[in-house]
Amino acid sequence: MPKTAAPHGGCRAAGARALVLAALLAAAPAMAGCIADAGPSPTGTLVTVPAATGTPPSTSAPLETTQSSNKAPVYWIGRSDADIFLYREFRDVPEQENPVTRALRSMMSDKPLDPDFFTPWQNPSELATSISGKDVITVDVSEDAFNSNLDADMAVRAIQQLVYTATAAAASSGLIDSGQQIRVRILVDGHTDYVAFDHVRLGALMTRTAGLVAPVWIIDPQENVEVPGGSVKITGRSTTAGGKLRWQILRSVGDGQTEPFLTGETTASVEQGQAGVFTLALTLPAGDYELRVAQAGPGGGPDQYKDTRSFKVR
Repeated sequence: MPKTAAPHGGCRAAGARALVLAALLAAAPAMAGCIADAGPSPTGTLVTVPAATGTPPSTSAPLETTQSSNKAPVYWIGRSDADIFLYREFRDVPEQENPVTRALRSMMSDKPLDPDFFTPWQNPSELATSISGKDVITVDVSEDAFNSNLDADMAVRAIQQLVYTATAAAASSGLIDSGQQIRVRILVDGHTDYVAFDHVRLGALMTRTAGLVAPVWIIDPQENVEVPGGSVKITGRSTTAGGKLRWQILRSVGDGQTEPFLTGETTASVEQGQAGVFTLALTLPAGDYELRVAQAGPGGGPDQYKDTRSFKVR
């Protein structure tokens, strides 16, 4: 049983891992407004996350389905124009631990493949997960995982990053029934009622919050991978089933310069179980490419929620 005498969430010294995070954030100025200035812990900004109910909420974030791959689904935080969303990558991870623990450890200790993404979590000294019943994941993590100075909005996204990753790993590995709502309880050093990042009170059962996942993201190819020449398969997801998407392929011409190579439009699937998925099959010669996909703007307006991906054809 979890202990109820809880620490309140003061941060320890960040150490080398925090310096790495600080350097990453400094390299992305557009993110800077989301990170709190160093100083005393903020007051009056505590966020209480509502407890999960038995009725699944309307959500734009479909749960992952069981897959045969051993890759771990990991969510990161990333920017699309002025908005901040959660994006997913599939990562190769060691198999010494259960799938949920492996995915969360990667989220807290690895760097995203895509340089547009980042994580505010720190590599924890202790991390364990368990599943009870058919729909509850318990995550017990040490306090040193929270050694980042965040504002309230970014703290909420960081907690949802954990919830998305844990539920994705459990569902994609077949450990839990993806046909129902999955709930997550986060303990810190075995305690409930911890205040994460000095803003979000933990302990209650939580579910995925609708609207935080990226409206468009490219699934394959992943960042900087090499794919064989000929027909290159591109897959992704939009949160708008049946929505129009515009895509563009740019080809490297040397010295860091690119030029348009192919453009087109596609429509996100409306089929059950594949809602929002889009697929392209393109014939590309050898070269270095950048793929851009965005939702078509409403009423003929500018495209929005663009995601990009660099890859090589050999």
